[in-house]
Amino acid sequence: MNIKKLLYIIVGCVSVALGAVGAVLPFIPSVPFLLLAAFCFARSSERLNTWFVGTKLYRDNLADYTAGRGMTKKTKIRIMSAITLLMSIGLILMGLKGIVIGCVVLSCVWVFHLIYFVFIVKTIPSS
Repeated sequence: MNIKKLLYIIVGCVSVALGAVGAVLPFIPSVPFLLLAAFCFARSSERLNTWFVGTKLYRDNLADYTAGRGMTKKTKIRIMSAITLLMSIGLILMGLKGIVIGCVVLSCVWVFHLIYFVFIVKTIPSS
């Protein structure tokens, strides 16, 4: 096994763990970590990729999105809430330190995030 595949496997496993924690704790976003895991496993190991795609974690959070169908309203709200909470903490901390440019950049990223999930990602009915 080459070093690149090994790194993909390690990053994929760490991402699955963080995604699983994020699925339970509302202040940690799960979907970005699960997307990263899917990316890493697809490039590292067919066996790990097949396992990951078969997990309930993947089916509940990513299956519809990666198939191009969209996300349920509940999933979109969970993602937007977690990201908004985390970005708010960063915004407050940078604001307290007087880092104006950082606040502007983070605010722009947050607005793009909302636009993306509200207007670009299709909302599908809950199954």
